[in-house]
Amino acid sequence: MDYKISVQELENTPTKTANINFEEKIDGINCAEPITADLEVTSLGDFVEVKGRVKGKVKLECDLCLKEFDYDLDFDIDEMFAKNSLMENYSQETEIKEGQFVEDLQGNDEIDIYDLLYQSVILNLPNKKVCGINCNGDKFQKEENLTDPRMDVFKNIQIQPKDK
Repeated sequence: MDYKISVQELENTPTKTANINFEEKIDGINCAEPITADLEVTSLGDFVEVKGRVKGKVKLECDLCLKEFDYDLDFDIDEMFAKNSLMENYSQETEIKEGQFVEDLQGNDEIDIYDLLYQSVILNLPNKKVCGINCNGDKFQKEENLTDPRMDVFKNIQIQPKDK
């Protein structure tokens, strides 16, 4: 299914609003089940706002024990897109504050919801992926004998103190 919203078509609706129900696995993300999103796209004059809730389950690899585990996604989306170029308005350096992040459509007439959801899911994954609070990564690595056989040569090295 095509998840692109035409800004012109959005402008031509009486309420200037479109609702999107997304339920699909996203390419490039190891989805355990489809990602679902209920989004509302609204034209606000010079801007288009995309708001909604995203849920799903993805498979991640634990950073400690390297086992695969399911991670539940549940987060809100609130994105703004500028219909016209923002660069002319900000010719000098300005400080961006919270809530001022706006993506410039750069003359495009479409918003790619699929790409927006891909980016949002990636940004909402944890930095440290741990399968559980009781994960004991060292124990797993010892049990699986994850040593590199090329390193065996260093097991019998004896270091002699240097005479002064």
